[in-house]
Amino acid sequence: MNRTELEAAAFRRLLAHLDSRKDVQNIDLMILAGFCRNCLADWYRDAAESTGTEMSKDEARQIIYGEDFKQWKSKYQADATAEQLEAFAKAQKAAH
Repeated sequence: MNRTELEAAAFRRLLAHLDSRKDVQNIDLMILAGFCRNCLADWYRDAAESTGTEMSKDEARQIIYGEDFKQWKSKYQADATAEQLEAFAKAQKAAH
């Protein structure tokens, strides 16, 4: 396998892992790692567009979430708690 194939395999495994951990909220990922599923979708879209492939935000999110983002959000995303919002604000401050 070449590097691109290995990276693609690792990326598919990351997506599968995130799919198996729907209990992990995007805000928690942002607090701990500084990125979330939406970031991955944005990066995917950026990569597509850098090769001349047009892709909408919704199309990229469909790939990352494995279903329509609005559906995924309604099924799995809880409202952020006050504690999560506070931790997110602190993480954002620390990053800048």
